[in-house]
Amino acid sequence: MFTSRTTVVALSVASVSAMFLAGCSSDSGGDSNKIAFIQGVSGDEFYISMQCGIEAAAQEAGVTVDVQGPVKFDPTLQKPIVDSVVASRPSAILIAPTDVAAMQAPLAAAANAGIKVVLVDTTIDDPSIAVSAISSDNKGGGAEAFNAIEGLNPSGGKILVISTDPGVSTTDARVAGFEEAADANSAFEYLGVQYSHNDPAEAARLVSAALSKDPDIIGIFATNTFAAEGTATGVRQAGKQDQVKIVGFDAGPAQVKQLREGTVQALIAQQPDTIGTDGVEQAMAALNDKPVTAEISTGFHVITAENIDGDGAQYVYKSAC
Repeated sequence: MFTSRTTVVALSVASVSAMFLAGCSSDSGGDSNKIAFIQGVSGDEFYISMQCGIEAAAQEAGVTVDVQGPVKFDPTLQKPIVDSVVASRPSAILIAPTDVAAMQAPLAAAANAGIKVVLVDTTIDDPSIAVSAISSDNKGGGAEAFNAIEGLNPSGGKILVISTDPGVSTTDARVAGFEEAADANSAFEYLGVQYSHNDPAEAARLVSAALSKDPDIIGIFATNTFAAEGTATGVRQAGKQDQVKIVGFDAGPAQVKQLREGTVQALIAQQPDTIGTDGVEQAMAALNDKPVTAEISTGFHVITAENIDGDGAQYVYKSAC
């Protein structure tokens, strides 16, 4: 019923260490023993899992990591953090930009200061200022989310997407992948995308309102952790658990709990630790004038009730390293 496609990106912590030992190049923007990781939002298990990968690789390379993140996925909160980090002069910044346009200038300023910028997870309008951009195959993941809903509802019906905000590169790509797959199947009536502003309570309200207007909705795709959490709440409050099939993107502990309870039927799990480890590897390569890979796409895995206690367990996000 469900298919998965996992793209495995080869990782080599040993190569990271070797590159560091070779010595950082003289055009580094700052302290060669220090890199920074700026999360999209603090406290999110996706970014915690990414932090685990970053810290493990950095420790092997002999560099320290300063980790910071805004309390909300909001460029007005992330920009001051970027400015402060740039002023502290790390040699590299790994960052998940919170907006493709608003974070362009702050990150260009970092690059102009000689700091190596690595985009992890999300991107910006002109990613050429970064030495590398690493993210999941988000468009493919969105298409896979539709495939999961289609498998659960082969006769079709009304479907909806709950996302965060427009202008976030990853979720925009997931929506696009879902929409293209839905448009190719005439048995489904796509009701469009609604934005929850990364607030579970708002996602729950949107879902409740949608089910009131269209009580025969049969499937909802929630594009990230908080959207999935709120979507499940809204479906449960409407008493539609048996009717509405939910596929969520990301696999934090709360989403896994909902999967086990049967409120959510499938989760599209990313590989945030892989993104983080790759980010450190590319940053160190750039600092040592080694070849870098401008764009890396990591895989995803579909987690269901059938595999959560098997091979799916390894893809559940961490709450702490």
